[in-house]
Amino acid sequence: MQKASGLPDGAERASRQHQIAIVGGGSAGITVAARLRRARPGLDIAIVEPSAKHYYQPLWTLVGAGLVRKEKSARDEAPLIPRGVAWIHDAVDRFEPDRGRLYTARGHELRYEWLVVCPGIQLDWDAIPGLTKVLGQDGVCSNYAYEQCERTWETIRSFRGGTAIFTMPPPPIKCAGAPQKIMYLADDQFRRAGVRDATRIVYLAATPSIFSVPVYARTLDRVCERKGIERHFRHELLELRPDRREARVVNKETQEERVIAYDMIHVTPPQSAPDVVKRSPLADAAGWVEVDKHTTRHLRYPNVFSLGDASSLPTSRTGAAVRKQAPVLVANLLAALDRKPLGAHYDGYAACPIPTGDRKLLLCEFDYDLKPAPSIPLLDTTVERRILYPLKRYGLPALYWHAMLRGLA
Repeated sequence: MQKASGLPDGAERASRQHQIAIVGGGSAGITVAARLRRARPGLDIAIVEPSAKHYYQPLWTLVGAGLVRKEKSARDEAPLIPRGVAWIHDAVDRFEPDRGRLYTARGHELRYEWLVVCPGIQLDWDAIPGLTKVLGQDGVCSNYAYEQCERTWETIRSFRGGTAIFTMPPPPIKCAGAPQKIMYLADDQFRRAGVRDATRIVYLAATPSIFSVPVYARTLDRVCERKGIERHFRHELLELRPDRREARVVNKETQEERVIAYDMIHVTPPQSAPDVVKRSPLADAAGWVEVDKHTTRHLRYPNVFSLGDASSLPTSRTGAAVRKQAPVLVANLLAALDRKPLGAHYDGYAACPIPTGDRKLLLCEFDYDLKPAPSIPLLDTTVERRILYPLKRYGLPALYWHAMLRGLA
């Protein structure tokens, strides 16, 4: 197992330098590092990542539905760090891009020539008053944390009827389809348990429609109609009142507030760029790392690139998007390093495989123009298909662990 380059015992230097510093050892950071090493094995690369565990988060939907054990989604971080890449087992506390430096939470300085920023997205649990003190109990659950997704299954499995609410906050969020994925799978379980006729399922979404791409939205609307799911768009969860099992929501069009009683509620927390990014010179007005949407290069700092959830790239925050962003970033970073024009172009591709229940899957693939961008020839993926369900359960996790994180896909 590779030794971390963290500084717990004071053995490391207070200041160090690397040719390329990658902030974040999640999907984006590991993939970029692996691709860089494959392209040029001699590059001096370091990854700054505080977590000792790495998660394939798309599986958490299936964990919440009782179909997979959560441990299947987790692996140790160290073996995933590409060979020859230094792992700085620490978090970034401050960026100073004008000086080509960053500082870690342990007070150490890292100097770099090139910087890739991909620390992921921040879950703002505290933005919903009343949520954190009851999360995982009393009918309140969420799939948006490793330690919570099994509690979602416990909540769904023990549900005996009443009102079940599933919320979607204002985007951007990671995997914008996830709030409704678990809703469809919960509907399946309620039917198996014989409580569906005694259940009201309500989807409260801050978005104007069920999906941003019209052709997929039409299919998902039909799914909801078939399942008898209520949809309330432009509605945002403001507060939980767990002692009374009530949710306070607001209609964003009329600003009218109302209270809805629930027996269970799956909450997707509001999300934002990490605070360390928000307060840095790298951020745009909304707090994201400000990059060109086609080249992934920073608009003001030419030696900085960004991809993934913390970037300003105006597309869905998904692993599939990262898989297409990474080769563009790597090609353009290497071109910049060679003082050549940036020739690679990201078209906004993202994908969202949505299990709609009954072992069916809707594979939503699209680009910046919100047009379908299918990757499977001769197959209409604008409709639900049972043949695609194993892709979500088995194919994509294997692609992730064995190809994407190794820089092969």
